[in-house]
Amino acid sequence: MSKGFLYREIADGIAGQIRSGVLKAGDKLPSVRTLCIEHGISMNTAKRVFWELEAQSLIASKPQSGFFVSRLQRYKLPLAEVSRPSLIANDKEPDELISRVYANIGRNDLTLFSVGIPSGNLLPLAKLKKEILQATRELQQGGAEYEPPQGNIKLRRMVAARSLAWEGDLHEDDLVTTSGGMNALSLCLMALGKPGDTIAIESPCYPGVFQLALSLGLKVIELPTHPVTGITIEGLKKVLHKIDLCLLIPNFNTPLGSCMPDEHKEEVVRLLAERNIPLIEDDIYGDLFFGTQRPRCCKSFDTEGNVLWCSSVSKTLAPGYRVGWIAPGRHKEKLLKLKLVHALSSTSVVHEAVGNFLKTGRYDHHIQQLRRTLQTNYQHYTDAIAAYFPEGTRTSRPQGGLALWIAFDKKIDTRELYDLAIRKHISIAPGRMFTLQNQFENCMRLCIGLPWSDELKFKLKQVGDLAKML
Repeated sequence: MSKGFLYREIADGIAGQIRSGVLKAGDKLPSVRTLCIEHGISMNTAKRVFWELEAQSLIASKPQSGFFVSRLQRYKLPLAEVSRPSLIANDKEPDELISRVYANIGRNDLTLFSVGIPSGNLLPLAKLKKEILQATRELQQGGAEYEPPQGNIKLRRMVAARSLAWEGDLHEDDLVTTSGGMNALSLCLMALGKPGDTIAIESPCYPGVFQLALSLGLKVIELPTHPVTGITIEGLKKVLHKIDLCLLIPNFNTPLGSCMPDEHKEEVVRLLAERNIPLIEDDIYGDLFFGTQRPRCCKSFDTEGNVLWCSSVSKTLAPGYRVGWIAPGRHKEKLLKLKLVHALSSTSVVHEAVGNFLKTGRYDHHIQQLRRTLQTNYQHYTDAIAAYFPEGTRTSRPQGGLALWIAFDKKIDTRELYDLAIRKHISIAPGRMFTLQNQFENCMRLCIGLPWSDELKFKLKQVGDLAKML
């Protein structure tokens, strides 16, 4: 039997034991390594077994503990469907809804399910303040001088060291610092694209990516995307002859929270390299994994310098600090020239502070706590959705990140739901924001980065009650 079907056979066997009661809610499953030994399969095939079971809501992962039979499986919340966007290039402006929703950023009178960042209550703000003070003492002239164009050496050195966790094996000279993740993506698109070029992007995807591409005169093709495993390889193959660039968020993309299997990442890198199509990889959520191991990046499969790996601390540590970086591969000189033109230098004090936060191990301690909180939040959200949302509601199965994707019955328009919710001082992100096409009108994204409380549970109930009214 081929490996492609073997993982399903193994998953079906475990699923049968769960449904028959042989394995009960809370029971721990064998580890990935144990499954490999028992069935003579590869690590990737074993992981696909667990992804399949997670997609059916039969199991759940716990950080540093493994996989367990889900206590949520009794709710049988169905999985959101694979997206099926038109594969025709689009260069139309996004819906004005984006501006309305993001105008709510910073409003303390709203429950902001719509903003995909962790709450300040989940961030080590006091420790970061101390790092800023320390950086002003350590830097020449207190950080008032320009730093080298490539960026803060301590930050680049620590990012390079951390790349070993995903088999990136980067060196400090491979990296260029930026003013946050969006600045990294912007520099990549400006360096590699020109007006009229076509770029392939996941569907649904973060609205800012679409807006950025359109602002630079690019046309966008949206790729079919599975809520668990990311873009479909077949969907990408169908448009290879049409595209000049590709931008993906392989690890826990927003709004789905999907994570591409390693074999898919390797195949995507190969397919694009064969046609000399650059891949811009946004790994901004990569550290927010729910399982026991950080996922690999497409960059780890890149042997030709064709992948431009971008990331930042905006979703993990300090959104307002605007600290990001790029490993641009063979395009490094283009990126450095653009940075000189558009920024000249990064903010020395802040980048030094973040570099030191990484060096001292404080970041690792913080991120472990944040991952645990986010996974627990995801479970709380799913409980509330099962209890209070309309029958037939579908959800994604995020394996990390900050987003939970909700799909209602087709008759529910989440733009109307947004208008109703805002009157209750609740802001949601309607699905139409995450595409340039007429799709996802019945969907929405919820941020799971808010501290869980009885009040938050009540707010979710209000959203569910309003959806039932529609």
